[in-house]
Amino acid sequence: MNNVAQDTSYPFVLNRVGEAAGAEILGVDLSQPFDDDLRDAIVRALVANHILVFRDQDLTSEQQMAMTERFGTLERHLLHDVKGHETPQVHVIANVDENNNPIKRTYGSFHWHTDKSYHEIPSFATFLHARELPPDGGQTEFANMHLAYETLDDATKKQIEGLKAIHSWEANRRNTGSKPATPEEIKLRPPVVHPLVRTHPDNGRKALYIGIHTDCIEGMDREEGIALLKRLYDHATERRFVYPHSWRLGDLVMWDNRSLLHRVLHNYDMSQHRRVMHRSVVIGTRPE
Repeated sequence: MNNVAQDTSYPFVLNRVGEAAGAEILGVDLSQPFDDDLRDAIVRALVANHILVFRDQDLTSEQQMAMTERFGTLERHLLHDVKGHETPQVHVIANVDENNNPIKRTYGSFHWHTDKSYHEIPSFATFLHARELPPDGGQTEFANMHLAYETLDDATKKQIEGLKAIHSWEANRRNTGSKPATPEEIKLRPPVVHPLVRTHPDNGRKALYIGIHTDCIEGMDREEGIALLKRLYDHATERRFVYPHSWRLGDLVMWDNRSLLHRVLHNYDMSQHRRVMHRSVVIGTRPE
């Protein structure tokens, strides 16, 4: 859906692109330094729209890192820590082999999740820059967790009030059918506990805080808790809450992990077409 509405209250052109969430920003070159006023306006637009799409960007890895740092502290990836990387780098997500040829790969990101909910202090904003794309397919879908919570029936809201869920890297690996977490990975990212419903620190709206990193509900029978999580997960990812982003080359998408779940679609021939994305993330605050 294009140009649902235009908001003229920002120092850039902002067009709403989805009913559930999402807006595109035109006329901003993120490869160039920008002042605090523009940064603050971008954050304000992000809180209001949850997803921002910056069109026609062309950033080097260094420029993307510099831009990302304007919004907060860079977040390290678990695999960087396991491999002993000393500094955060742009995380290249690509379906390529050691010779740079396209291959079919399995990603945990094929499943609905919010970034780093298995951290004590999870992600605030994720930035994904489209460097190479298949001719079609490979969309990223976003589900609005504020709408998901607000449309729950009163009985369910009462049932989940005050409940906390356990999130872990180990659960991520198990729930996605991936290679089991190693002892080193479990030691580096032990299980953490977060509220099942979190309150957004900037707008005060409540949101479901669930996803593929979630293991079970604290203090509840395991099977009963998993059944409740599945019911919430199924509700939260109904199509009425979803904005599907169809990528254009050069898009840089910024999203608010405090408000959303997301996943990537593998609806293209991965063995024939390369999909190369540059990813960077800033740390958020403890969910409350």
